[in-house]
Amino acid sequence: MRVDRVVPNLTVTDLRRAVAEHSEVLGLRVLMDHGWIVTLGDDDGHQLSVMTRDASAPVNPDVSVFVDDVHTALSRVEAAGLDVVHPLTNEPWDVTRFFYRTSDGRVINVGTHTD
Repeated sequence: MRVDRVVPNLTVTDLRRAVAEHSEVLGLRVLMDHGWIVTLGDDDGHQLSVMTRDASAPVNPDVSVFVDDVHTALSRVEAAGLDVVHPLTNEPWDVTRFFYRTSDGRVINVGTHTD
């Protein structure tokens, strides 16, 4: 399994304001906007997501890790005895993903693009 991308996720109360602030201060532009999550980035592949409430999961993730084999990632999480807090799901926005909680309580979104 290969990790393709790691994107921090910040939970915010005012999505539009957060987008404007990070765009102005960091010079990032909107790469994706689903209305509840916006991913900002630059030409070098640096990315930051801001979100209000996840559209289908019971909790917001702290970070998103995109991999080339989400099934292997899930098997590794299960073998490690970690808590899966959002099951493997084919989301309507062409991502297959699951969330797990680390031993220190962080929530990790592991996914792959399925388009």
